[in-house]
Amino acid sequence: MEAQPETSRYDVHSIARYQKGVLICILTCLLLLPAQFELPLEQRPLLAVMAVIPTGIVCVVLAFLLALKVYGTGWGLVLGTLTLIPCLGLITVPIIVYKAFSILKSNGIPVGPLGADSSRTK
Repeated sequence: MEAQPETSRYDVHSIARYQKGVLICILTCLLLLPAQFELPLEQRPLLAVMAVIPTGIVCVVLAFLLALKVYGTGWGLVLGTLTLIPCLGLITVPIIVYKAFSILKSNGIPVGPLGADSSRTK
């Protein structure tokens, strides 16, 4: 599962944006998890419909796009599809994010806990 040897500036910028989006979605889900227990039982489905499900969909789409940029079309489709499977997604997404991390680092882009600073990728 090798990345493409040469990464263009546009690809690096896209990788930085997608990685940041995935990491923000994961953080949002981690913050929404305990929040659901603070709500009354009848309001929990509203939180799921208004926040948890849309955040999950955005995370899967961004992880799919990130996998396509990082691994190319063939492996990107395989790994992107694996993110749709509930337990395999928990394994696949960190693999994709870590590969993006290594590509950004090899291009001299500093990466923090919430992803790369996309202003430094332009």
